[in-house]
Amino acid sequence: MFARATFRLSQPARQSFRKYSTEAPAKSNTLQNIAIAVGAIGVGTGVYRYTQSKPVVAEEIKERAKVFTGGDQGFVDLKLSDIEILSHNTKRYRFEFEDKEAVSGLHVASALLTKYAPPEGKPILRPYTPVSDEDTPGYLDLIVKRYPDGPMSSHLDSMNVGQRLDFKGPFPKYPWEANKHTHIALIAGGTGIAPMYQLIRAIFKNPDDKTKVTLVYGNVSEEDILLKKELQHLENTYPQRFKAFYLLDKPPKEWIGGKGFVTKELLKTVLPEPKEENVKVFVCGPPGMYKAISGGKNGPFDQGELAGYLKELGYDKEQVYKF
Repeated sequence: MFARATFRLSQPARQSFRKYSTEAPAKSNTLQNIAIAVGAIGVGTGVYRYTQSKPVVAEEIKERAKVFTGGDQGFVDLKLSDIEILSHNTKRYRFEFEDKEAVSGLHVASALLTKYAPPEGKPILRPYTPVSDEDTPGYLDLIVKRYPDGPMSSHLDSMNVGQRLDFKGPFPKYPWEANKHTHIALIAGGTGIAPMYQLIRAIFKNPDDKTKVTLVYGNVSEEDILLKKELQHLENTYPQRFKAFYLLDKPPKEWIGGKGFVTKELLKTVLPEPKEENVKVFVCGPPGMYKAISGGKNGPFDQGELAGYLKELGYDKEQVYKF
């Protein structure tokens, strides 16, 4: 299934992959800014009012209710409030909370379990990682690709605004904290980008987190690249800390990225080397991708043995996490 990819890189480009550096923090001069402000206001009465004004008190951070609390909470049904068509087989679904000020209660990295009970047969259960920010109040967003033999994705595809779906969670995945790793590599295929984006978003929204990130993202066609605008924005904003490499199985003529499936040669070229200190590789995609790159999982709580390209390249089991 995983054919040889065409991904030609110049020698300078190869060398640049590992030459990340942390951006210098923006400099500020508080005294100079105050002096300019006072100069604009003038002396006399203006200065008197400035010196006599009350001290500014930081606004108290509002503690928001959490929709999902885990444990024995059970399923919570949410109403579908909006549908956005992303491609011929992929949609973004927005589910709203009853409390518009509440947040989901998810953490990084965690997922939710969805449930649909058909008129006949057993309930259908499927885990999904929302792509909306965990701190966003009022709703959560899922990006789901419809598969012909996927009962939950087919059900979601048939849903209309106003209908409801059961959710339960959060279910913890990989416990993340700022600077837990110096450099992480994310290898994703299709909608496997969702948990990767959860990690990416958490890292770059935190000014104290200096983790370097390399993303390898494979898809069938260009329209299948999900969250591309958001990923490109982050790459442009943090060019020395975030690198993204896209591969297409069926690229257009003008495509300048990688062609074919992820190969061992590509991973050896763009990923941090296994001997680098404190690196972690994450994998998420279809079964064929797991088999070729890392070997599959034995279950939700059993990572299974490391196999595939990553083992051949010298990574050990502790360096790899399979979503």
